[in-house]
Parts: sequence; C-alpha cells; structure tokens
Amino acid sequence: MSGPQRRLTARRLLGIDRSGPPPPATMSGQPLNPWTLPNAIGFARLAGIPVFLAVALSSSDGKDALAVVLFAVIGWADYLDGFTARLTGQYSRLGALLDPIVDRLLVISGMVVCFHFQLLPRWAILVVVARELFMLGLSRYGLKRGLELKINWPGRIGVAPTMGAPFFAMCGLQVLSLVLLYVGITLSITATVLYVGSGIEQTRAKDRASRIPSSSD
Repeated sequence: MSGPQRRLTARRLLGIDRSGPPPPATMSGQPLNPWTLPNAIGFARLAGIPVFLAVALSSSDGKDALAVVLFAVIGWADYLDGFTARLTGQYSRLGALLDPIVDRLLVISGMVVCFHFQLLPRWAILVVVARELFMLGLSRYGLKRGLELKINWPGRIGVAPTMGAPFFAMCGLQVLSLVLLYVGITLSITATVLYVGSGIEQTRAKDRASRIPSSSD
C-alpha cells in the first residue's frame, strides 16, 4: 500500500518544497511501471542525446546554435519531467532510476564536445566524466544490493553548474563556463563522498542484520 498522499502545494509542485519521504512508488523493490507521461519525457530526453552529439561534433568549432538549443531543451526537460510527475502523481521506480542516468549522460555528452573542441580545460573535463561514470557504476551496484542512494543536497545543487558549464562553453561564454565548472566539480565531489558513505553505512547495516538469528531459529 502507498502512504498517505501529501497535499500538492504550489511550492511542492514547482519542486521548491522537497520535504518528507520520497513517493513510495519510486522506492527500491517497487515495479518499474515504465508507461507514464514523465517516463515518456525521460525517453525523449534520452533519445535526444545522440542527436545533440551528432549535431555538435559535426560543427566546425562546437558552438553550433542548434546543438546549444538541443542541449538546453534536453537539460530543462528534466524539470518538466519532475513537474509532470508531481502534477499527475505518476511516480515510478523507472523514473527514479532513469532521470539521474539521463542527466549524467547529458553531462558526459556535453563534456565530450568540450573536450573535442577544447572549450574547457581537459583535466577538469576528465574529472567530471570520471565522477559521472563512477556514479553510474555506484548506482548499478546499489541497485543490485538493494541500497537506497537518496540524492543529497550537494548533488542536487551541483547538477545545474555541472550542466551549465558545457552549455555556456558552447555559447562562447568562457569565464562563466569556467566558474560553473569548478563550482560543479566541488559540489559533485562532495556529493559523491556522501553517497559512498551512505552506501557503506547501508551495506554494514544489512550485513549486521543478516548475522542476527531470527526468532524462529
């Protein structure tokens, strides 16, 4: 059974108020439930990433206007995805898994373009890409182990500057893109440390629970 429905206020609808537990349908062990309107938006975002890459990498300098627009639309559609889920109540386990994967693939794709055209420092790009790939692996590990790696505030806040860095670099705004890049790296690494700590804590708790004999033994 799902828990009691929280009242949908304007702040909650707009994603400003994120208090309380996550929707039960998004939790580990729930069915994926792929056929929802928010998931359709997620699938469209995912399909748009290779289109963005093809357009951007075929340009002469990585600053193609169509590529910039595609990147922005795919990025901002993440907000539309969440807004739609809150408006319709169509939460799903697949949506909870799909959203961060699409975000990370979009960041990696933007960084690939910036690396290819040297729009941002390559060492920093490698740090960002390594972090995103690590988080994809950590998410997969957590899914197999039944861990619930809830998004933390540094991770939530860090998405915007990390995604904004390649966007503004492709727009030609070098200084702004560099500031966002370094802010994003700082927040992302902080979030990763917290995710790893949470995963270790949950794993230890599961191991301790498995060693406790049941009352029927």
